[in-house]
Amino acid sequence: MASDGARKQFWKRSNSKLPGSIQHVYGAQHPPFDPLLHGTLLKSTAKMPTTPVKAKRVSTFQEFESNTSDAWDAGEDDDELLAMAAESLNSEVVMETANRVLRNHSQRQGRPTLQEELGLQQKPRPEAEPPSPPSGDLRLVKSVSESHTSCPAESASDAAPLQRSQSLPHSATVTLVGTSDPSTLSSSALSEREASRLDKFKQLLAGPNTDLEELRKLSWSGIPKPVRPMTWKLLSGYLPANVDRRPATLQRKQKEYFAFIEHYYDSRNDEVHQDTYRQIHIDIPRMNPEALILQPKVTEIFERILFIWAIRHPASGYVQGINDLVTPFFVVFICEYLEAEEVDTVDVSGVPAEVLRNIEADTYWCMSKLLDGIQTESRSVAQVGVQWYVLVLEEMVSRVQEQVHRHLDQHEVRYLQFAFRWMNNLLMREVPLRCTIRLWDTYQSEPEGFSHFHLYVCAAFLVRWRKEILEEKDFQELLLFLQNLPTAHWDDEEISLLLAEAYRLKFAFADAPNHYKK
Repeated sequence: MASDGARKQFWKRSNSKLPGSIQHVYGAQHPPFDPLLHGTLLKSTAKMPTTPVKAKRVSTFQEFESNTSDAWDAGEDDDELLAMAAESLNSEVVMETANRVLRNHSQRQGRPTLQEELGLQQKPRPEAEPPSPPSGDLRLVKSVSESHTSCPAESASDAAPLQRSQSLPHSATVTLVGTSDPSTLSSSALSEREASRLDKFKQLLAGPNTDLEELRKLSWSGIPKPVRPMTWKLLSGYLPANVDRRPATLQRKQKEYFAFIEHYYDSRNDEVHQDTYRQIHIDIPRMNPEALILQPKVTEIFERILFIWAIRHPASGYVQGINDLVTPFFVVFICEYLEAEEVDTVDVSGVPAEVLRNIEADTYWCMSKLLDGIQTESRSVAQVGVQWYVLVLEEMVSRVQEQVHRHLDQHEVRYLQFAFRWMNNLLMREVPLRCTIRLWDTYQSEPEGFSHFHLYVCAAFLVRWRKEILEEKDFQELLLFLQNLPTAHWDDEEISLLLAEAYRLKFAFADAPNHYKK
């Protein structure tokens, strides 16, 4: 260490790096450090003049001592510490101690010791299965900035400048807690996390005036089942944010709906409305899930909702596809009164008639709010409606997945042949009902979610099935695949991954929905 006559300060003053010195870490919170991009940061910090020194290997303790002599102040106890460090250890004692530690550890783990393994003939071991992924929404999702910078040659979208360097909305990504094996996450830990998230929703909804912006942020990554009915009614604009006004609003809107029933429903057999009612009557049995739709009470409710909506919207009238949009609202609202785990097997026979009446009215108004929003967007784009959205989807895919776009074009598959239904039915025929409900959680938390954001979800569909699409070499097989995507076993995790990709595309092509506006 330093001599007594040449004591130095306790802390080293130079800019040389010491073991244990704090350095900036660039990772989850910072992009990779680039001197060209961060030149201003480097210029703003005054630098001490340094002389380049060639790296030298420290081969002895004395050399190490001389190189670090000014890092710490020499004290009276240092001589004793140096003497202890300088003592040569008996190699036999070291090996015996190490073997004893290994032997004790192996016995606790129920494994043979190192010496026993070396003495036995080596046998091939079966490869350990990878740990199963944790259930729920626990996954690591790339941020927008990371996905943009990590592989620039992967797709055309990576070359496009992002509008904002932003990760998924609040609570949309879930970080794995510090555990070496994800499969060791217990169900109790997941339950605690879900309970904590449910409490956040309840506190937000119970306030005198619900913060709708904060509610949208919480809802983006999924809404807990117990609070989904009220959350959907708020996000759709059916109920006011003020908690004291909600009961009166519900009562007034339900009364208004049944006044429509009394005034208009008997006219379904009139000649002017016969075709509309007949088409509704034909379409309802074709809907999914059959176990729900084929219940007589449900059929009657859906007929009334769709007929009243068609009568009150003569400019557009009833068209096929609108009938599918009733189901998610009805199922979410009725599950508030049922304990059914599977939404596809909901049985309404035990629900009181008065509750069914209220659910019918709530479903009508929420569906009306959804359709009014979509039609407003369609009318603002030169009355081309669904075909305009298909055209924009084709443009987006040609930029984000050029190979898929060329493959479809080479086999003469037109986007209208498969994507028209995607737009018209909001993917309800492409994914199970449970996935549609999860999808709509995000749609209702996004501005223009059922129109513009839905475009990015459809584009994400083609990104998701890119490999399978490119493997199809026949027009008929390719079109059949796109019209019958294998999503029957999808769950919330698959939808969350799809939404994450759609969110990335949203900021990669933020101008896409406005591209064709004149």
